[in-house]
Amino acid sequence: MPNNFASLMNPAQIGFIALVVLGLATLLQVIYLLFYFLRLARFKAGKGKAKGGEGVSVIIVARNEYKNLEANLQYFLEQDYPNYEVIVVNNGSWDSSQDLLETMELQYPHLKIVKIVEQERYPKGKKFGLTLGIKAASNEWVLLSDSDCKPADRHWISSMQSHFTDSKSIVLGYSPYEKKSGLLNLFIRFETFYTALQYMSFALAKQTYMGVGRNLAYRKSLFFSVKGFASHNHIISGDDDLFVNETATSSNVTVNLDPDSFIYSKPKDSFGAWYQQKRRHLNTGKFYSAKSKWKLALLNVSHLLFYPALALSIIYWPVYYIPLAIYGFRLILQLSIYGPIMHKTKDLQPLYFLPFLDLLYFFYYFIAGFATLFSRQKKKTW
Repeated sequence: MPNNFASLMNPAQIGFIALVVLGLATLLQVIYLLFYFLRLARFKAGKGKAKGGEGVSVIIVARNEYKNLEANLQYFLEQDYPNYEVIVVNNGSWDSSQDLLETMELQYPHLKIVKIVEQERYPKGKKFGLTLGIKAASNEWVLLSDSDCKPADRHWISSMQSHFTDSKSIVLGYSPYEKKSGLLNLFIRFETFYTALQYMSFALAKQTYMGVGRNLAYRKSLFFSVKGFASHNHIISGDDDLFVNETATSSNVTVNLDPDSFIYSKPKDSFGAWYQQKRRHLNTGKFYSAKSKWKLALLNVSHLLFYPALALSIIYWPVYYIPLAIYGFRLILQLSIYGPIMHKTKDLQPLYFLPFLDLLYFFYYFIAGFATLFSRQKKKTW
């Protein structure tokens, strides 16, 4: 039997099959590059114009985040915007966060504290804290971030508010990670860029499927129109992407790539901590709408097939330069589209390492993706 199988699959046939798979995977990626990602490359990320000082409620949910609040909260409280409040939800902290917040409240009258006392009868996840924060908001538009984040400058609120219109209910902002030395930081920044590339490009194509809660704005009335997180409250994560996945339409979402609107976050310092964070995000993706999952699955499967097919076709196909030419064509197209977008995100460094980072992403997604398929969400309170 093995000999018969081997005779059926000689090297030339293996090479031909691999070349066909490589061609199909490349074709799929070219479709995504040209139909979706090119939209973001051509997107004008100019500065918007703030309109009339419309009220904005910034909401941050924190649990035992004394150090981050001490380091970052002042940047939210000292924005150059005439009409806003900052609501910090102290979600059952047992560190000194409450003392810090009460001290800062004396200095900043537009700081509002919502304190949640740890009790068994209360849900303890971030969604509960966000719900209370949104209920406490005085304004129609709420702007979300996290305590380990920092606005790019004092015009963050102004830039995000400039995208508020009567026809829009959701504004997707960009939240890159701070630049540090080392391969892990470089890959984290690339993976964050690639994630934003997908959800912002899909939004521009009127097919929004997610947003990132570190930099996300939406209407308070939209939140309550779907009863908040009711449809996915049983899932620990998803306060940002599942909410957007549920409420976004073809016409109520806009994208903001103005550098003034960026929110910078602290990256993880170890691969293990970052990997666990990404596993939670990938687990949440299981609960996206069927349409969103299929579109993302096609893109990710094409990426998973590309490199094995490339290697096999180079080894077994007699004319080895054909798969190399396919790889070169794909790489040039990636560089020409990723380049303008990375220029908008103010971080061109990953572009210089794109061949290596793209290959590394294959191994990351192969490991994390398959681990996610056979895992269940652990019951956590935060």
